[in-house]
Parts: sequence; structure tokens; C-alpha cells
Amino acid sequence: MGALGLIAPDALLSLMDFAPVAGLRRAEEDHTLAFLTASSMAALNMGVYYVLASLADWKAFFRWTVPFRLLTCAVFTFAVLGGRAPSGFFGVGLWEALGAVTTGAPLRHERRRAIPAASGATERTG
Repeated sequence: MGALGLIAPDALLSLMDFAPVAGLRRAEEDHTLAFLTASSMAALNMGVYYVLASLADWKAFFRWTVPFRLLTCAVFTFAVLGGRAPSGFFGVGLWEALGAVTTGAPLRHERRRAIPAASGATERTG
């Protein structure tokens, strides 16, 4: 999403159900593209952080992302419900919720598998 926003901002706006406006028709005070550029760059950076954390097997990073992705889902959902964003923005919230679940579930499964293994190791050495 970050790369798409940097390369084709109108495509990203359409994907989220925002009506794109041709650059020449934008009012001078309309900073939509500047905000979209900043948001897209942040999203691209976060994607790189995820890859680097994965390569370093930094599980704490991924644990921290779960509650914040759920919070992001809630904020984006309330933005639609409160009339601050179009209904297509629900997809962004759902994407974050899906990311939280697909990150949290394997971490939880791995932790549950590690607890009996750690208990067994303690009993053998104790």
C-alpha cells in the first residue's frame, strides 16, 4: 500500500473508496497528496521494519504489533462510522485486523508449544 501510494496516489485513493481529484483541479489549500505521500512513506517504512524484524527473528516486535494493529482497526472503523471516512476505508481496518490475527495466532501457538517443552526440560534437570 505504501509503494502504491507513492507511485500512483489516485489508485490508492480509489482503492480506499476516496474519489480521486485530478492534480490540476485541486485547490491550493488541498494537501491530500502531501498527506498521502507522508502516510505512504510511513507505510513503506513499516513494511521494511517488519521484514527486518522477521530476518532478525525479533518476536517482541511482532507481539507489540498485535494490540496496535487492533487499535488501528478500531480507529479506522470508527472513522467510517463517524462519517470521517468513506465506507471503502473499512477495508483498511479489516486489513489491520487480519494482520493482527495472522501475527498473534502463530505467536500464541508457538508460546503454548514452548511452555510444555520448558517444563519438561526443567523436570529433567531438576
